[in-house]
Amino acid sequence: MMIRLQKYLADAGIASRRKCEEFIAEGKVTVNGQVLTALGTKVSPDDKICFKGKIVKPKTKPIYIVLHKPEGVITSASDPHNRPIVLDFIKDINVRLFPVGRLDYDSSGLLLLTNDGELAQKLTHPRYSVPKTYIARLQGIPNAAALRAFKEGLIIDEGAKTSPAKIKILKKTPLGCSVQITITEGRNRQVRKMCDKIGCPVLSLKRIAMGNLKLGGLGRGEYRNLTKAEIKGLLQPK
Repeated sequence: MMIRLQKYLADAGIASRRKCEEFIAEGKVTVNGQVLTALGTKVSPDDKICFKGKIVKPKTKPIYIVLHKPEGVITSASDPHNRPIVLDFIKDINVRLFPVGRLDYDSSGLLLLTNDGELAQKLTHPRYSVPKTYIARLQGIPNAAALRAFKEGLIIDEGAKTSPAKIKILKKTPLGCSVQITITEGRNRQVRKMCDKIGCPVLSLKRIAMGNLKLGGLGRGEYRNLTKAEIKGLLQPK
């Protein structure tokens, strides 16, 4: 069976299909010893496919893991500065996994790790609008106008207006409050930038849900395999 080269790489767990397309265009992939940069290239299981000089073989079984990422950990498969990375916490799995989406260095909470490139593309592609829910501790308390602006969308980084979001105050303190926020995009440090925009900087940020996945009682640095029901929910087309 012939399949597109970027799909083959994604299915093998190299990265999301979109990232694999970048690798191909950059000349990092060879097929039978030849560098091919055309994205329409099709390959078969009999072809010898290498990524950065190493043979790529199709994965045998998809793996889906939810990790409770602690603060001070990089959401990446490697780091040139030798800082802790999310894969440091995965001790008993000998398959190359990669994180799905962003969770910044200073934030904690739910992070999905998988070798399923197709699913990674679906969950991170803007058209699927996968909801992500956070608990944030804010400096200050947003007023009604700020809450309304947050919900309707804000212009951050002088870019396009953010999509409609949800924000709910959970608890007030003399100096600030805790809120629950749900967004459907994945812009860089989006929640923090939106809160800055309404004048209530984030003091701490924790993701508690993504799509049908819940962090639940998973402790910092702990992880678990997804249930069959969770996997089905993620794979179900929207």
